[in-house]
Amino acid sequence: MQRALDALVERIDTPAPIVLVDVMQGNIDRVQGFADQRNIQVRPHVKTHKCVEIGRRQIEAGAVGITTGNVGEAEVFAAAGFDDIFLAYPIWAAGSKKARIRRLAESARLRVGVENVAAIEALADAVGDEPDRLQVVIEVDCGARRSGAPPEAAGDLALAARKRGLVPVGVFTYPGHGCTGPDARRRAARDQEAALTAAVRSLEGVGVTAEVVSAGSTPTLEFSTSSVITEIRPGEYVFGDLNNARLGACTEDQIALFVAGTVVSDWVPGQVILDVGNKALSKEGSPEIGYGGIAGTTAVLSKVNEYHGFLPLPDGEFRPSVGSVVPVVPNHVCPVVLGFEELIVTDSTGTSLERWPVDARGFLN
Repeated sequence: MQRALDALVERIDTPAPIVLVDVMQGNIDRVQGFADQRNIQVRPHVKTHKCVEIGRRQIEAGAVGITTGNVGEAEVFAAAGFDDIFLAYPIWAAGSKKARIRRLAESARLRVGVENVAAIEALADAVGDEPDRLQVVIEVDCGARRSGAPPEAAGDLALAARKRGLVPVGVFTYPGHGCTGPDARRRAARDQEAALTAAVRSLEGVGVTAEVVSAGSTPTLEFSTSSVITEIRPGEYVFGDLNNARLGACTEDQIALFVAGTVVSDWVPGQVILDVGNKALSKEGSPEIGYGGIAGTTAVLSKVNEYHGFLPLPDGEFRPSVGSVVPVVPNHVCPVVLGFEELIVTDSTGTSLERWPVDARGFLN
């Protein structure tokens, strides 16, 4: 990272999100190969990058379509020509979302996550006279305790959707509790398999075939190999981050995005201040693990204000002076992308420079 940054330092303003395209492409190809070997489809979650160019690279590598987290993301990618979209969120179809969902269902193969009868009724009302244009995927909880119905309720929800003319095509879940520690990844994947298996049986019990059995996520990806699974929806794998490295879901060499930050103050002994605060990194982290780390060192940001990053300097470590530019690796990459209008794209040598827009930035509903 530092080599690439040294080559770019005179051509960028900080803070700036730097993407190492060769590392990113390696991540895309590695995960696609993992899935291909197991006859599982990849449907990457574009919330991580919100960038049409990166989505195209994922499709070119073999992804069957994309996953989005809200209607706005789906609209941006549909307008760019993506025609197979899974909106993996329990959307409440009210206000302008009624017409927006209807238009999406007319322009692309749209699948929407559902997990309660009220939302099913609202979606059916939204698509009007042609409900069979819209496919729905039943969300079940596998232990993350987020959204999602009990797996045993999947069949009843599929029948409710079918009764209103919607097309139930399968089930999905999110094993978010796999993020709690390295040992939790495998356990969460086992919980995911059990929940999806029970949900498939529930659908079969009411005469609905589960064409789609969709699993997440980057931390549990390595263990999402059950024969019941038809597709995976990882997002963070494309860039990696410190959280995933700590979990063992990626190596530090597979982290493809960092934030270039400049040292702007060194008045406090044993500490410098960077121009990388929570506007650039978010506040994801803690005093124990820090709020982002400096690549190639053990130094971490101990605190972030809106535009200030507080960097204690461990004894014997590097001593950056005012004006030095350093690579800050985020704990969680998704909020970082959301904060910038474009990504600075280079390779590990820093010999190239492109700027890719964060096309779906600001689309939060």
